[in-house]
Amino acid sequence: MKIYRFGNIPTGSIRGMQEMLQLVNDSTPKIIVLSAPTETTEHLTKIAAHLFSRDTERAHDEISKLEFRFIDFANELFNDESIKQQAVDSIIDRFRTLWNFTRQRFTSVDEKDILSQGEFISSMLSGLYLKERGINNLLLNSLDFMRLTPEREPDLEYISKKLHTSMEANKHINVFLTQGHLCRNAYGETCFLKPGRDDASATLIGAALRAEEIRLWIGGNGIHSCDPHFVKHPAMVTQLSFDEAERFAHCGGTGFDPCCIFPARENNIPIRLFCSMDPTEKGTLISHIQSGESIKTITARDGICYIRFQSNRTLRPYLFISKIFDVFAKYHTPLCLFTSSGSDVSVAINDKEHLPNILHELSRYATTVVKDRMCILSVIGNIQWQYTGLETRILNALTAIPIRMISYGSNNNDVSLVIKAENKKEALQLLNDTLFKPSATMVSHTCAPTLNRSKWNNTDKPSFLLKKS
Repeated sequence: MKIYRFGNIPTGSIRGMQEMLQLVNDSTPKIIVLSAPTETTEHLTKIAAHLFSRDTERAHDEISKLEFRFIDFANELFNDESIKQQAVDSIIDRFRTLWNFTRQRFTSVDEKDILSQGEFISSMLSGLYLKERGINNLLLNSLDFMRLTPEREPDLEYISKKLHTSMEANKHINVFLTQGHLCRNAYGETCFLKPGRDDASATLIGAALRAEEIRLWIGGNGIHSCDPHFVKHPAMVTQLSFDEAERFAHCGGTGFDPCCIFPARENNIPIRLFCSMDPTEKGTLISHIQSGESIKTITARDGICYIRFQSNRTLRPYLFISKIFDVFAKYHTPLCLFTSSGSDVSVAINDKEHLPNILHELSRYATTVVKDRMCILSVIGNIQWQYTGLETRILNALTAIPIRMISYGSNNNDVSLVIKAENKKEALQLLNDTLFKPSATMVSHTCAPTLNRSKWNNTDKPSFLLKKS
């Protein structure tokens, strides 16, 4: 069994449906995880907003537009008249739910029910499209098996039990479809996985069923050695370990969320990332395999604020550091990077919502230096302390770039630096040119060259060895 997650292949277009068909048209047992197109979700969000503000007339208008848009798409997508009629009937039935919301009091729980209709309609159309093309499939309702605990974390035991029951009852089916990130909370209400965890629905299903492989189609151009928007002709990254992939996602790499790594790593299920711009490309394999000494990719994380706290010595150093952690935790503000030296501490954050309150509380214990419009560069790979020289190459590449902060040694997979955002493009190019140029041109300076005197004649000898006449 393999899990396919088409998060960035637009199943709201005929071309997207054709691409999906091309990728799933084989004998491999699979579960296909789908989400509504972005345009559909945005349209449903508008409808919910109008209902919240009790603007029923505008809500009616938006619902009518979206309903006719889906019906037109179904008429264009299907050739078989019976399947076309089945699709239209299903669309009308789903929109009957939306019309009912215009006749009753509207709540935040109702908003999630409205947004979920896009997931249901998109997965229904995809299932009928595959059926018309001769692929027998079964549509699973994710609300029947995907559930959260009271702490809003996925209930993997429940998910596994319900999915295995469905698989046992439908052994004759080779292809299943379901909705991405749609679930129920601990109270049975319609809910969604946490924002940014769309891909986690696929890895949770994979973990529950002990899948052979999880395949994710991500946005953009795939994973490169450096961002192709800033560096010319970067290489594709073909392999990452789970740890490297997690650091890549945490450090600003786009395409997938770090939360999707954990279920796969815990159950040793490889993930293969494909590029939605070229769905048939080989992709990047993420697994437990850790290659030897190597640097895989460079990422940049924007929107960073750098803060240095200079202790006024009213607290002992260990209490001062503890106070900083306590205040950031109080305001639910995570630290992207943290370094300390004696009684002074530097941090880098990307969530500045509560920064004024944080600075106010800590002003009793420290003076602060705050620099906004910063960027975190992260060099990611198998960077263990035993591999001497890697960190030197990184710093040597940036001799012309002012560096505010360096974080190295907290893990074996990245070296991170804080620089001004205006220097990002130049820094990425310098790192790419230094770290990824062909090994044949690399010169080691870790030891002095050995002089082979036996092959010299007088004209070959260095000048400091020639005898004076």
